[in-house]
Amino acid sequence: MASATLYQQVLDPANRADPYPLYTQMRETPVGREPDGTYVVSTYREIVALLHDPRLSSDPHNHPDMPAESQQENPTGLPADFIRRDPPEHDRLRELATRPFGPPCSPGRIDGMHPWLAGTTERLIDELGGRDRADIVEDFAYRLPVAAICELLGVPLEDQPRFHRWADAFVNTFDPGTGTFAERQQERNRVQGELGGYLAGLIDARADRPGNDLISGMLIDTGPGAPMSRADLISTSVLLLVAGHETTVNLITNGMLTLLRHPEILDRLRDEPELSTRLVEELLRFEPPVQMLTNRSALADIDVAGTTIPKGAPMALMLAAGDRDPTRFPDPDRFDPDRADNPHLGFGNGIHYCFGAPLARIEAQIALPALARRLRSPRLAADPPPYRPNPILRGPRHLPIELDGVVRGR
Repeated sequence: MASATLYQQVLDPANRADPYPLYTQMRETPVGREPDGTYVVSTYREIVALLHDPRLSSDPHNHPDMPAESQQENPTGLPADFIRRDPPEHDRLRELATRPFGPPCSPGRIDGMHPWLAGTTERLIDELGGRDRADIVEDFAYRLPVAAICELLGVPLEDQPRFHRWADAFVNTFDPGTGTFAERQQERNRVQGELGGYLAGLIDARADRPGNDLISGMLIDTGPGAPMSRADLISTSVLLLVAGHETTVNLITNGMLTLLRHPEILDRLRDEPELSTRLVEELLRFEPPVQMLTNRSALADIDVAGTTIPKGAPMALMLAAGDRDPTRFPDPDRFDPDRADNPHLGFGNGIHYCFGAPLARIEAQIALPALARRLRSPRLAADPPPYRPNPILRGPRHLPIELDGVVRGR
């Protein structure tokens, strides 16, 4: 029996706690070819070039493992969300979603959430008072981003138990180790349809009575290219609801885990909350919540680091390996919140750069200093903690800590 390739080892949940030695070995061969024909790219310069290359497709219909009989749209009637589309449709839909979300059309949307996010953060930490143990994931890192995306989209927070199951199922379809490519796309379409059915009711209610939320903003937009079709609005809302909290859960959890492993930096953050901006950027490089991009395919032959990736070939871009490429980042395996030159791939790059990056950044910049300031003597109860099996959205499933209570006040 053939031994597992480095890529297969990265996908193996047994290596989830520390895949970085595998990434180091991967970078010795910048472009590797898997037995199934997938080309794996692991070095920084090559990844960035591909993310800006129009010959790289994110559309599942261009993937060689999508059977011809599966080429039809979602049987629920919903189109693919914009991260599964190529230009020009990707660009059109992303622009329509961006206008009510951020600059230049809505420059105050995310900054305006700062007081609400700070208040919610403090309330969640207050609830840990009187306890000597906590799970950072369940008690904090999951609850804050879910509350934030519900507030942003106008989704009732009390409905969170309803969409939690759908969100978990949606995220599982990103895992290249789960079923075939076509099976994962089929499952994603199914979950998108179920969650879309829930969101369709909210969208219809906002159509009658628009509010100040993002869904309302997309509905009432009268700018160029507007309005977004109802089907596209549903697909976009599904994407934003799921992606808008899942990655941030990992960012905050990985951040707290890293700080507990570096207590001198935790102490420093407690005394220097202004450090949080640079610290979060370094976390995005050092422990990125999205480790790789899969399900990409070549629209033409592409020469990468002396290897020709043929037209139609599937690709996997190992973002976390690129983020520790020593040809781009000096001393890359050291966590350094003072790192000045830090163009990390934590939010991707190119046209698919993470839509929700501004919100994720501000959540982590608020959450981590507050945890550092208010938790008394926090320490890991287990290291490594148990990880979620997903190799793409990598983060602890639980982060149990011990503590000596909570500092009162805000």
